Amino acid sequence: ERYVAICMPLRHAELCSTRSTMHCILIIHGFSSVPCIVVLSTFFASASFSLYKQYSSCSVEIFMLHRWQDHVRSAVQQFYFLIMVIIIVFAYVKIMKVAKAASGEDKKSSWKGLRTVILHGFQLLLCLIQLWTPFIESTLLRFDLMLFAHVRLSNFILFGLTPKCLSPLIYGLRDETFFHALKNYEFFGLYKRNV
Repeated sequence: ERYVAICMPLRHAELCSTRSTMHCILIIHGFSSVPCIVVLSTFFASASFSLYKQYSSCSVEIFMLHRWQDHVRSAVQQFYFLIMVIIIVFAYVKIMKVAKAASGEDKKSSWKGLRTVILHGFQLLLCLIQLWTPFIESTLLRFDLMLFAHVRLSNFILFGLTPKCLSPLIYGLRDETFFHALKNYEFFGLYKRNV
């Protein structure tokens, strides 16, 4: 959407309509659900009944009964990562070229646009790293359950929540009204703790 809005502004209304957005979301969900369906169907087809009665940690690794399932999952995750990196690099290089050309000689405007693009790129990088976290977590699950739980929570906060909260937080801090309200709240919070 950002690529279309910046690089093709005259076609933005046509390409980013509600209908085309819904089609894109359905296609993305369709492709992303295929590995889950394969893993679950092979689990239900080959798992013994005694496995359903066992206590185990809630993790996708309990559904990996065969080694090939783990290999397929790894290959799909790496394929997704590669495709997303190619798309993001292509889109953001084009966006930066258009933003630089649009700002012309105005260095302040050019730097402001570049900072915004870098922020959005950093958010997407954090989202991409989330595709690698299952490899780390599956390794830790074999060694230490508590370390696995701590790392999984940290990964969720760093790579799941942070990218979604980063932009509103930064834009909120740029807003003077919000910044002063936050400053007063923090000041009164520190004052009450000291009293």
